[in-house]
Amino acid sequence: MHSWRMKNLGDAMLAAEDLEDIRALFQRAYDQAGSPEDMAIYVRHEAEGRLHCEVKLYFTPATSEFAEAVGARCCPSPSSEGLGLLVGSDTVLIR
Repeated sequence: MHSWRMKNLGDAMLAAEDLEDIRALFQRAYDQAGSPEDMAIYVRHEAEGRLHCEVKLYFTPATSEFAEAVGARCCPSPSSEGLGLLVGSDTVLIR
């Protein structure tokens, strides 16, 4: 059973390069897989009461191998509140 995975990229002011690297790598993998409807990475800026927010990436269960390769850890299915599509199919959270 595959589960959602999350990777915290840290401070939003410093995460842009890592965010773009992961986006570009995933786009190639997504295209090579034939753009399946169940593959996507979502992004959310989360402050959790702190002054600065952190960028967190949420990987759908179908991306488990890719997510593991970039160091993402298992997590519960994320709330769709404030979640934006980074790359992949935009239909995963609609189901």
